[in-house]
Amino acid sequence: MNNGSKENETPRIEIYLGRSILFAGDGTQEEFKEGHPTAATRERIKKIRRAFAERFLDKIIEGCRSPDVDVGEMDPSMSAKITQLVESVTSEVGRAIIGLTILQLAIKSIDPAQCIRLHKGGASGYNFSWADGVPMRSWDSQFVEPALREYGLLKMNKDGVFMTRSLAENYPYSKLYKAAIRGARNEWLDIVDLIEMNKLDPLAGLKFIIILLLNRSETFKKEAESTLSNVVKATEKFTSLNDAIDFIKEFVDESTYSARIFEISMHSLFQVLEDMGAIEGFLAPLSQMRSANKKHGNIGDIEITSWKGGSEIVESWDAKYGKPYLRDELEELDDKLRYHHETETAGFVVDSDPNLKGEIIDRIEQLGAVHNTKVKIFAFKDWSKEQAKRAEADPKSIGVQWILAFAESLCQKRRERAPIDEPSDIWVIELGEYAKRWLSWHT
Repeated sequence: MNNGSKENETPRIEIYLGRSILFAGDGTQEEFKEGHPTAATRERIKKIRRAFAERFLDKIIEGCRSPDVDVGEMDPSMSAKITQLVESVTSEVGRAIIGLTILQLAIKSIDPAQCIRLHKGGASGYNFSWADGVPMRSWDSQFVEPALREYGLLKMNKDGVFMTRSLAENYPYSKLYKAAIRGARNEWLDIVDLIEMNKLDPLAGLKFIIILLLNRSETFKKEAESTLSNVVKATEKFTSLNDAIDFIKEFVDESTYSARIFEISMHSLFQVLEDMGAIEGFLAPLSQMRSANKKHGNIGDIEITSWKGGSEIVESWDAKYGKPYLRDELEELDDKLRYHHETETAGFVVDSDPNLKGEIIDRIEQLGAVHNTKVKIFAFKDWSKEQAKRAEADPKSIGVQWILAFAESLCQKRRERAPIDEPSDIWVIELGEYAKRWLSWHT
């Protein structure tokens, strides 16, 4: 229960006989009563247990294996917290906190009214229980740990996360939780606070953490190594830049969620150009699939900024798969360029021949004059050759490096520049199979 209190007070927990009060320090407080579950809590326990028994978590995991899964809206700062949490995991530490976070996100997704600070609840008079708590330990060992193990997402003790005794203390989970915890303790407790304050959609958070684990699983890593090996063998048969262009184009056309693969392939070429010192400025990391351009201040999928991490976009290219007619996109570009007067070049790349009818040519010229920006529309093959000219290198070598950068991006080997947070295992498998076919066609 939240009650008013003085702002900027010292965060603290006050423990009384039969209850505890958490003072957050921002003027809010929560009271947690001890004892048998209330009637409302018992109903929530039945609802949550039934959902787990009906494979709630398994269905979420299975749904998250598709590259076009709908995660939902999530602020970048929220996804960054979850990413930090997952990336903190090593063979030695951090797994228990990940498992507990998944359990908490699942509970809150099933019933948003259930507090996830309280990990003990039951009718037994012999064990400690919160009146509004739930039996997290039994749910973890019965439903969460088996699912994570079955799908190869997290190797845990078969008895679950609460075998880590530091997570089983009789205190609410908050930043004042004093038990020594190995792993990303602060990130975990930040996530708990964000969920309880309704600042993080628990279902979006659950899907996102599952996707990150899918992309880190041992199965994924083995498939990625196999795919990279096949891709290297295929590139050994390249005789020109055209081979790389055809390789990309054919793979994009047959892949799952082609539009996103098209974006990644274009960004990969610019990674190579940047490595060769062929661009003036700095390549911005690949934008997330769910990032709205206007909301995040983007112009296109590939952006060159005047300084590393800067917001001044000097060059931009937007991938448009399956959309040769771009009148609406030109109008959107007009709006975006009003906020980016520094942009020297802004273009679109389509996978087929673009529709360059008179009205499109006229509008391109108008936008160029109004914004003092070079506005361009290219077919993918022409654009690829034009960009390759920027580097003082053998075109065939550029093509080979391009395909390797593309494969490494999909295989999660280039996360600093290509932080792909969609499930990538299907793409990796498809790329490996395609590379083998391509090799057989050219042997």
